[in-house]
Amino acid sequence: MTEGKPMVTRQLKLDADAEQLKPGLSSSGFANKVFELLDRSEYRRCDKGEDLEDIYRLRYKAYRFNDMVPDADRRTIIDELDDAPNVYRFGVYVDQNLVSTMRIHHVTLETPISPSVQAFGDIVRPMLEAGDTFVCMSRFASDPELARAYPHLIYVTLRLAGMACIYFNAPYGLSTVREDHAGFYRRIYNSEQISEPRGYPGVFNKVVLFRTNAIENRERYYARFPFFRSTETERRLLFGKVGAGELQPLTILPSARYLHHAA
Repeated sequence: MTEGKPMVTRQLKLDADAEQLKPGLSSSGFANKVFELLDRSEYRRCDKGEDLEDIYRLRYKAYRFNDMVPDADRRTIIDELDDAPNVYRFGVYVDQNLVSTMRIHHVTLETPISPSVQAFGDIVRPMLEAGDTFVCMSRFASDPELARAYPHLIYVTLRLAGMACIYFNAPYGLSTVREDHAGFYRRIYNSEQISEPRGYPGVFNKVVLFRTNAIENRERYYARFPFFRSTETERRLLFGKVGAGELQPLTILPSARYLHHAA
């Protein structure tokens, strides 16, 4: 399968950003651009209703645009992992417009359910049995039209995975990513590839499994990417369980800017 020009352009942009952020190079201008986008952004945890249907449609729109999935009459992408007890689905909104989405699973021996377990169970299950826990991110998708106006959107979206690792005290982050995106995850997350390429249900592309040590690399992330910082309140609003009689917050505002000013 050949990739279209828009995907190549976006990959070149990701590579350029990662190159700029090599140790020893100034990243203040880059970080400021991400902070500016964060100021216009909000997160929504999508558990039901129109918000949930919107992110399913956005997945399909993005994946079809990049020729990753076949055409479908329903024009949504949803699978059994969206109903797992350990799933968290998010929409990222800029100026109140849905622009990207991400799905996160908190993977433990008690809840061994995620894309990484599904595709790489022979690798992940022994780690779970050894006592490890993971945050597994998947179904990242961005609006192919709006994302062009927000070239730093991926970093606003990826904040969710880092915050999940802290909230759940998960030492590792797992990601099943396309082979042509592997270099980005190596450079940004200091991730290690722990699998060979494999097929994944429902998509044309093969994927590889990456693991990052979230605890060991945390301060390194913050030094290079201060916009990844977050407050305990933001993390609780994103991932905490709502008590009886309480309402799920409609939107959660990023807190990194406040921590950056306080530093």
